[in-house]
Amino acid sequence: MGSTAAVLAAPSIGRAQARPPRNRTVSTVMHGDVPTFDPIWTTANMSAYHGAMVYDTLFGLDEKYVAQPQMVGRHNLSDDKLTWTFELRDGLKWTDGTDVTAKDCVASIRRWAARDGAGQHMMERVRELTNRGDKTIVLTLREQYGLVLDALAKTSTPLCFMMREREALTDPMQKIERTVGSGPFIMNEGETRPGSQYVYDRNPNYVPRAEPASAIAGGKKVLIDRAVFQNMPDIQTAVAALQAGEVDFVEQPPIDTIAALESDPDIKTAIVAPLGNVGWIRLNFLYPPFNNAKARQAVLWSVNQADHMKATFVEERYYRTCGSLFTCGTPMENDANTEWFKKGPSVERAKALLRESGYNGEPVTLLQATNILYMSNAAQILAQELRAIGMNIQMIPMDWSGVVQRRAVKAPPAQGGWNIFITSADGLSVSNPIWLAGHAATGERGWFGWPTDERHEQLRDAWVKAPDLEHRQTIAREMQDNAWNFVPHAYFGQWSAPVAYRANVTGWPITAGVRPLWNVTKT
Repeated sequence: MGSTAAVLAAPSIGRAQARPPRNRTVSTVMHGDVPTFDPIWTTANMSAYHGAMVYDTLFGLDEKYVAQPQMVGRHNLSDDKLTWTFELRDGLKWTDGTDVTAKDCVASIRRWAARDGAGQHMMERVRELTNRGDKTIVLTLREQYGLVLDALAKTSTPLCFMMREREALTDPMQKIERTVGSGPFIMNEGETRPGSQYVYDRNPNYVPRAEPASAIAGGKKVLIDRAVFQNMPDIQTAVAALQAGEVDFVEQPPIDTIAALESDPDIKTAIVAPLGNVGWIRLNFLYPPFNNAKARQAVLWSVNQADHMKATFVEERYYRTCGSLFTCGTPMENDANTEWFKKGPSVERAKALLRESGYNGEPVTLLQATNILYMSNAAQILAQELRAIGMNIQMIPMDWSGVVQRRAVKAPPAQGGWNIFITSADGLSVSNPIWLAGHAATGERGWFGWPTDERHEQLRDAWVKAPDLEHRQTIAREMQDNAWNFVPHAYFGQWSAPVAYRANVTGWPITAGVRPLWNVTKT
């Protein structure tokens, strides 16, 4: 978790101010706590939510998933398609009063790319990244690469947030110590209480774009004076607070409360992320038993996605089971190498695979985030499934912030590491083999779990170079056929559940990956 010291490190930024009236304040209960204020260091969505409030991006994806300029005013690609030139738009300032410069942005791109899968993939093809004066960023490629704007605009974590050079020069493996952004909100450090509430005030110096808002692109107009993320680990308490008008928005109300909420004329529900989320079972390749592909295959044959989905999302209209490596309902979905999904789950098949792996009853450490309902439920069900095939599962309960810290540990499980953790990623990100850090198989420089597979990486490269959708779909099928042999991870289902909010608070952006509060208004 980000320390209190980190919050208080900037004495001149975001100090307490007069509390705005209720009709100018929107209070939300998101899915968890903010584990760190550095949205580049982690892929935790709550840190990205924080990042979207206080930072800005060079480009943003609109509602049709097309990259649009955000901090950039003009941009150009050379005739040989090897040199991108980005000119910053006017009016960009950091909350310390200084101008945003191209030098800041160059350092920010480099730090982001060191942690992000799409950024790593792009930078392997970058010959030079530099600034030309204070306003212009120049990115020169070694070879043509069609995903530059998509990488800079993507909403999968970590997003390519721009920071001051001072923070951006921080070692990417270390957390930043200050929150100084140029985005639509300023973090109010005087009223923020880590672990309890996170307060953001309207940035009076932020100049939104003139275009209409569309997802995280277009004009980010702040129509309220203050936004608050309330951390309420007990979701029933959050629902009661919503019904009482004490909070305005609950991101993940339990499905069994939806009928009652919808019957209340003062409350609305809506799907604000059309592609929903995909539930992940992440396996650690560094240590037994999951350094053996047979043990990972045993997990595939053990998981009953329907049981996982019913436990949290109850009604089939909110979830689906899916055997595709890429989000079901998107262009890359396919059924290659999915016998485990079509014929499974099978305890006997999973037991046989586990025996073939050489597993001999060693403890298997499963991290359980107790404060996020779907994670807690999935961990409990998975523990039962894996015990049924003979695994010695050791559950380690902690809050999600604790999981975020521990999953980064590469030490053996008995020395503070782990074997399995539960998470999810938004459906848009999972649909793309480059955008999502977890789709990489680049070993210890990759995402937590650190899978390695040379063929997988060759196919990801080929996917980028494919000339059209049909060729990309063919390569995606090859990628999946290979992936379900080496098993980079397993899934426990796909869902798109509604949010709930007070009827007098409107304008919630339709987005994937983040849940911003610009363009939200309260009457």
